[in-house]
Amino acid sequence: MSSATHTLTIHQLLGRIVYFHALFIEPALRAGSPPGRGTVCCNHGPAPGRRALGELLPDSAWSALVEVAATLPAHHQLCPKDARSCCATCRIAAAAGAVASGWDQTEYRNYQQAEPTETLLNSSGLAAATRLGRVFAAQHAAACPALDRLTSPEALPRPEELPLTDELLALWANPTATTRHPVASWLNHCTGLDDVRRVLETRRTGS
Repeated sequence: MSSATHTLTIHQLLGRIVYFHALFIEPALRAGSPPGRGTVCCNHGPAPGRRALGELLPDSAWSALVEVAATLPAHHQLCPKDARSCCATCRIAAAAGAVASGWDQTEYRNYQQAEPTETLLNSSGLAAATRLGRVFAAQHAAACPALDRLTSPEALPRPEELPLTDELLALWANPTATTRHPVASWLNHCTGLDDVRRVLETRRTGS
């Protein structure tokens, strides 16, 4: 896959995150707590010198991911020294984790009418942080030791449990191998989480 084609695929997948979030997740969000504070990023830790947020994000399609994460304050944990000098890869990984955890919680509340476990939220967030963070780091030659330290998640949501989050994780598992088609094309025929819930309920009762 050429570099231009690879970039186009990444932009399409980022666009799909924005589309899903605006159509399905944001209308169903509940009032949350203020943004949390995470651990310091690489550039504010003992080994600075990584490519900075202010250098890479202003003109990048990846900034859309950060904007989506900002609408999920209960999950969006920033470097305590948040600034343009923060490690860009740390910021992207944190934003990706916030998006996946926020989607998990919103989907689960709407389908199961209950709160998801912390294990599920943490596992989805970790998987997204790892997958999107690595794609960003490779595209921008922005290696990050914090990204290398991320471990494998304990368990991921099943497609029939949380289809939006599952598709997010599936599409970013290996973006260069995708055909640019959604994993669950039936989601394109839904206009909100109520539609998604009805499909899931129909499938459960019909199985």
